[in-house]
Amino acid sequence: MKTNKAFTKRIKVTRNGKLVSRKPGQDHYNALESGREKGHKGGTQNLTITSRSRRRFLPGHGGKTLNA
Repeated sequence: MKTNKAFTKRIKVTRNGKLVSRKPGQDHYNALESGREKGHKGGTQNLTITSRSRRRFLPGHGGKTLNA
């Protein structure tokens, strides 16, 4: 089974095997938002997916490393 490339471009697998992605809603329509709202949009969020989904989207990467 092939790796889902659209999924792998949006995530990063940390050294310990955690999945990290950007928070949604950061890229546009920011001009009218307050500085507080813009600040809260920054950073990343941890993804929690089941091992079945991990096997589906990242076959061969059930372990801790991913060359993305």
